[in-house]
This record gives sequence, structure tokens and C-alpha cells, in this order.
Amino acid sequence: MSTSKIVTIGAVALFGVIAALGVFKKNQKKTDVVFDTKNSKVQEVVIEEKVKPVQEVKKVEKTKVVQQKSTKQIKKAASKQAKDIDENLPDADLIDRLFVTDSSRLPIVDTVTYTSRAPWMQGRPAWIADYASHYSTTRHFIARSLNRKADYFTQKVAQGDRFNVLRDDKNIKFHLLIDINRSKLWFYYFDEDTNERALLKTYNVGLGRKETKRESGFLTPKGKYTLGSKVAIYKPNTIGYFQDNKIEMIKVFGTRWIPFDQEVENCTEVSKGLGIHGAPWVESSSGELVEDRSKIGKQDSDGCIRLFAEDIEEIFSIVISRPTTIELVDDFHDAKLPGVEKIIK
Repeated sequence: MSTSKIVTIGAVALFGVIAALGVFKKNQKKTDVVFDTKNSKVQEVVIEEKVKPVQEVKKVEKTKVVQQKSTKQIKKAASKQAKDIDENLPDADLIDRLFVTDSSRLPIVDTVTYTSRAPWMQGRPAWIADYASHYSTTRHFIARSLNRKADYFTQKVAQGDRFNVLRDDKNIKFHLLIDINRSKLWFYYFDEDTNERALLKTYNVGLGRKETKRESGFLTPKGKYTLGSKVAIYKPNTIGYFQDNKIEMIKVFGTRWIPFDQEVENCTEVSKGLGIHGAPWVESSSGELVEDRSKIGKQDSDGCIRLFAEDIEEIFSIVISRPTTIELVDDFHDAKLPGVEKIIK
């Protein structure tokens, strides 16, 4: 055999050995060889690599980030959608315009000038109570207008003083709409003569606890009711009975109480025992009575509707002298509001 052939054969053999070693080394990355000393058999166990390549790790982390962003985006979108829905609900705060005596006052009130010799009185001097009775307006309403602030009790009046009353030439009613799930109240006036309603103000309320056995799903009912005339105003140290217990009434009903009167439409409960009133008051650490404002905006009552003291006093001063309906629904859009909406600017 010539020298050139020997060199060629040797080179081929050498490359074969190198290739074989390469294959073996490559396979060794994927497998470990385990010897069973009991039966001297060789078992090949494939062991997955614990450390992933850098590129794959980055890819996984990137996927997680994308997933996290996706989840956040979904939550953000859902939150925005809920917010948009609420933003589409009407909102207003025109209450002060019921009491001002300038040209910005609402069209359902008139400004009158006080005189003790009112033409509709029969010889005797007229007092605030007489004006209230004549105009079917509460003394509290007149007092707030007269005092230019939310003071419903001071009724000092002098000749020539000006204040507002509800117009006696208009058939005005009031409508309170409550969205049970949102714990919100919309306060409307309704002019029967023009068949127009206008939103006066929105409020946060406290409602009855959840109760699956009730048709409404809460201790607060659904349906449309009228409000009654047997109202109550808290006077200090007024003691009464609540659930057979003797108690100072402000601890239960706050400073005002307006009862439900009659069931009108789609009522899930009878009206008896239900009402709209203030948040309960509790004793502070110093023994002083303070309003428990945490009760508003949640479902915590035995079924009645609760409001902050300043809110129930405001509503009370307006509605108790005119027919008022309260409508309770799952969602604002389920309401059957009276008349046609009038936007007041």
C-alpha cells in the first residue's frame, strides 16, 4: 500500500472519531446515564435542563409582562366603562336656587315681601306660619330663604323682608328616585301643568342590608310609594320606643323622619314602617351625640333610606308640603320618571 493511501485512510478514520465524539457530547447535554447496581442494566433517563436559555427566559418574561399589561388594560377598560356609565347619569345641584330672591331663582318659586297685614288674612297680623299655610310651603323652607343659609328654625321677620315660597299658581309635585345598587338619590320637581320635570339635586344614601329572601334582594323594597304626612323633627331628649326598646330617637332616625304612605306601583313590600330619615347618631368617647356618617353610601339599615343630616333636613324643608312620590329601582335606567325632562341652566 502506498504512502498516499495510508495517509488518506488515516485522515478519514480521524475525522470519523472526531464526528463520533461530537455526537456523543451533544447527546450528553440531554441525557445522563444511570447504572442500576442491582441488575447491572443501564437505564437512560432524560433530565430536562433546569436553566433555560437567556433568549427563552426573556421571551417568557416578556410574555408575562404582556399578560400583566393585558390584565391591567382589561381592568382599566372595565373601570372606565363603569365610570362612563355613571357619567352618563344626570347630575345637578340647583337647590340653592329655590331659596335665592334674585333673578336666578327657579321657576317654581316666587319671592314675596313680608307684611303683617297680608290681604288674605282676616283682620289679624300674619306670621311666617300663615305665609307657609297660604302658599303650601313649609316654615323651614321660608326660614332658609329668609336667613340666606341652611337655618330652618330662626323665623325672625320684619316688615319689608323678602323670602321665597312655592308658587301657588302651579301644580308642583316632587319625585325622589333611588338607585338601590348605586345607593344614590335623584330629587326632581314635576310641573303637572307643563308635564315637565327637572332635576334639583343628587344625594348619596344609605339603604337596607342585602336579603336574598326578599324580592328586591335587599331589606329596602323596590317600587313606587307616596310619602306620608306624619313627619317628625327631632327635639333634644325626645325619648321613644324602637323595637320595643326605650331610646332617644336621634339614635335611630337622626334629625328628621318622613314615612312612606301608600303603595303605588310594583311595590315589593307594604309601606308600613318604612321611611326616609337621617343617619343615626351615636355617643362619642366623650359622651357627646355625633352623627354616624359611615352609614351613608352602604347597605346597612333595616330597610329605610338614610341621608346625612344636612341632606334630609334640606329635602324635608321642601317636600312635606306638596305631594311627593318615591321610586326605588335596581338601576336608574329602570325608572318611570314623570313628564318630560327639562334641563335648567
